[in-house]
Amino acid sequence: MVNERLLPEKDRIEGVIDVGIIVISHFENPAKNSALDFLSDVLKWKRKCIIPTSAILGAYHILTRYLKVEKTSAYQALSKTLKTHSPAFYEDLSVEIVLDSLTNALGYNVESWDGYIISLAKKFRATIYTIDTKLARKVKDVPVVNPIPPNIFRKYNQWLKSKLKK
Repeated sequence: MVNERLLPEKDRIEGVIDVGIIVISHFENPAKNSALDFLSDVLKWKRKCIIPTSAILGAYHILTRYLKVEKTSAYQALSKTLKTHSPAFYEDLSVEIVLDSLTNALGYNVESWDGYIISLAKKFRATIYTIDTKLARKVKDVPVVNPIPPNIFRKYNQWLKSKLKK
């Protein structure tokens, strides 16, 4: 299925949004406002970035399983985002892109999800927006940027470590 709302010849795609940005913007934490400001600009199409709809499913998994966010809260927050019907939502997951994703996962020694994000970034000649610092070290032929300011991201990581110890 081709994303009919997205017209690559008309809309130059700036970036691809990784799941971590979605996660941080959907629960209370020190980086939520920064992530939400960035995501809001993407959803309003002020920043021409795509959000794979499958990233929403990944965000729900991370929020509920690892961050122990109550399932109803995660569902409501993510559903509200989806109900914006933003032109940023990217719904295409073809066999070719999955094959390309697996090739990237193998070649870069990353998870298959990261391989997918790399494939999209290459397809659109776009930046990957992620909080995954390891990805930035492994991928050299695609720009990888954390949109959360470094001081706020440090506070988030400190907060997260203390939260996960409990």
